[in-house]
Amino acid sequence: MNIKFIVNDYILIWNLLFRASISESIHKLKQKLWTNYKDEYNYTYKDKMLMLEDIKNYIPNDDTIYNLVLETKEYQKLKKEAEKYRLEILKLWDKKLNIYLQKILKEELTEYTVFLVNEEFDILETIKKDNHIYIILGKKLTKQNYRKLMVDIIINVLKKEMKEYQGNDKLIAEAIIEMAICNELATCLTNNSHYFMGNEKLTYIKRQAYPYWLMYLGITVEQMPQYMSRDKIAFNLEKYPYEAKLQEYKLEDFIDFCIKYKKYMFKEDQLDLI
Repeated sequence: MNIKFIVNDYILIWNLLFRASISESIHKLKQKLWTNYKDEYNYTYKDKMLMLEDIKNYIPNDDTIYNLVLETKEYQKLKKEAEKYRLEILKLWDKKLNIYLQKILKEELTEYTVFLVNEEFDILETIKKDNHIYIILGKKLTKQNYRKLMVDIIINVLKKEMKEYQGNDKLIAEAIIEMAICNELATCLTNNSHYFMGNEKLTYIKRQAYPYWLMYLGITVEQMPQYMSRDKIAFNLEKYPYEAKLQEYKLEDFIDFCIKYKKYMFKEDQLDLI
C-alpha cells in the first residue's frame, strides 16, 4: 500500500470550520465568521466531497470563508503544526510495511492519499465514493503508537475496499481482516506475536479460522507447531487436512472460503452470540 501524506489548505480549513474547536482562539474565530458571514459559512459545508475528489484542481465557487481563514494567525499556527505532523509521520513510516502487507494480501495495492490535519482533531476518517477511498487523518502520534496508527489506517481502507457482506458473513470478513492486519502484519513488523490483540468479540472466529489461515500464509504442517507456540493458539493437526490451494488465494478469496465453509468451521450459535 503506497501512501502519500499531504497537507492541503482547503481540507485543513474545512476541518477547522466544521470539527469541534481544538482551542479557545479557534472557537472565537469560528464564532466571528459565523456572526459576520453566516450564509457563506453554511455554503462551505458541502465543499468537502468536491475537494476530496480532485484536490489538485479544486477551486471553490465561493472562496470568501477560505480567504478570510487563510489570513488569520490561528490558521497559520494550525498549518504549521500540521506540516510538522506530516514530517513526523514520514520520519517514522516503516517501508518494510509495504513488503509484509503485499505478502499477506498477495496482490499489488493501490496508491492512497492521506490528507493530514492537526493531530488535536483526533480523527481517522475513511470515506468511499464511486470506488475511490479518501482518508483524513489527525491522531496523536508517538514512537510507541505509530505502527498501531498505520494498522488502523490499513484496516479502515480494507473494510471499505472489500465487497459488502451481511449478517454473520460480515463478522467473518471483519475477523479475517483483523487477523491479517492487526495480528499478522503487526507480528511481522515487531517480531513479537500480536495474535492476542484486537476485538475480543471476534476471537472465536479467528481461533477457528487460524489453522486455515496458516495454510493461506503457506505455513507447512511441520512448521505449524512453531506458529501455535508463537501465537499461543493450539489446535489438533489431525483434524485439519492440509488445503494447499489456499496458498494461491488473495485475502478476499480466503474470506469467501471461510464464508463458503462456515457451517464446518464455526458453530452458528457461537456466531449469533457475537
